[in-house]
Amino acid sequence: MRFHYKALDEKGKIVEDTIEGVDKADAINKIATKGYKPLALNELSFSQKKTFFSTLFSQKITLEDKVFLTKYLSLMLKVGTDLFKAINILIDDFEKPVVKNLLIEIRENLEKGRPFHETFAKYEKSFSPVFINLVRAGEVSGNLEEVFGELSETLEKQNDLRQKIKSALTYPIILFVASIVILILLVSFSLPKIANVFLSGGLEPPTFSKVIFTVGLFIGDHLAILLTLLAIVAIGGFIFFSKTLLGKKILYDIGLKTPVIKNVIKQVSLQRFAATLSSLLSSGLSIVESLEVTSGSVGMPELRVALVRIAREGISRGLTVGEAFKKEKVFPPIVSNLVAISEKSGHLEEILETLSEFYAKEIEAAVKSLVSFIEPVMLLLIGVVIGTIALAVIVPVYQLTSTF
Repeated sequence: MRFHYKALDEKGKIVEDTIEGVDKADAINKIATKGYKPLALNELSFSQKKTFFSTLFSQKITLEDKVFLTKYLSLMLKVGTDLFKAINILIDDFEKPVVKNLLIEIRENLEKGRPFHETFAKYEKSFSPVFINLVRAGEVSGNLEEVFGELSETLEKQNDLRQKIKSALTYPIILFVASIVILILLVSFSLPKIANVFLSGGLEPPTFSKVIFTVGLFIGDHLAILLTLLAIVAIGGFIFFSKTLLGKKILYDIGLKTPVIKNVIKQVSLQRFAATLSSLLSSGLSIVESLEVTSGSVGMPELRVALVRIAREGISRGLTVGEAFKKEKVFPPIVSNLVAISEKSGHLEEILETLSEFYAKEIEAAVKSLVSFIEPVMLLLIGVVIGTIALAVIVPVYQLTSTF
């Protein structure tokens, strides 16, 4: 078990560190053997056993956490603060356990002389291969300050783009949820009462109305069971599609087969390609290594395969970057041509950054177009459903009044 402790040293100064122990008593004994007087001792959460539910609902290192972490480290290194002191300040300031545990582990590894990037590599679900390779390149070149500055800017742009997409999708989601609630209330409460009036009164409604009434009565009689099943399916579907690799793959494949969504996915992949490759090249990685690392971040399978092919079968065999890109038809002509031109002028990183900003704006516009298409379709479907129910009620009422 691993514990985090605070203690007084021989000079009365407070020290803070981590220690391994069989239990708390063993850890206290080990602290005492160092000549320290323990003040506080806490078991670290990452040493605890993980269950399915604790893994599912455990805290994660968010994009906002990574933005703050990289921005702070860049600033501290820029003003001349050494890395150990910067990490110690962050440990004191961060209250989120998962981030604090990460920082403590970073400090331990640095004390043991291990590379900085190794700790991030252990948290592969939170830090991408691109992030890890950029930190590694910064360590090798001694430019960690610049690397963290670039990472901070890149992550901020990703966060801004994500927030814009979320805000664009908020209204359709609210509309969808409200429609479902209204539909459930209408079918489960109003429709059964109207159906009972006709069916129990000896009136013979049209077949169309009778089917609607029967469905309404069935839903009204089994509402609790149906709502429970609906909740189970909704929660199960959310967990499957958001937490499992198979679910994510199925959802992604569906998106790639949907015309409008496929266009958005391709633009997102191209934006990630341009932003990632620009950052990796700026950090000093070779073009071949940068392309292979970038291939793991783009998401779109065709683009990923094309980047690996450019690196291994194009550039490694003597082709120029521009020639290798022009052979891959998955890239739009504007990308291939700009890469070829910028290679000759020696401004590849700058052009890729410009492409990244261009596609970020394209994504924002595409999402707005997608939302403007979804909203009327949803309203139309809601209108059809409610209109069908209304028609099922109006027709027999009209027939009844016409008999008098």
